[in-house]
Amino acid sequence: MVGLGTAEIVLILAVVLLLFGAKKLPDLARGLGKGIREFKDATQAIQSTIEDASTR
Repeated sequence: MVGLGTAEIVLILAVVLLLFGAKKLPDLARGLGKGIREFKDATQAIQSTIEDASTR
């Protein structure tokens, strides 16, 4: 993480906890993980498409 120390990360997590509450954090984390996974899959699909097109 660029430019973020332990204190900053703890502060961000505390603000998120205050804003969303403890009950919604698992759903928020699950949604974030799903979004990151879909982004990685799309990135890999685009890379493989570009590689296939360049080998032809």
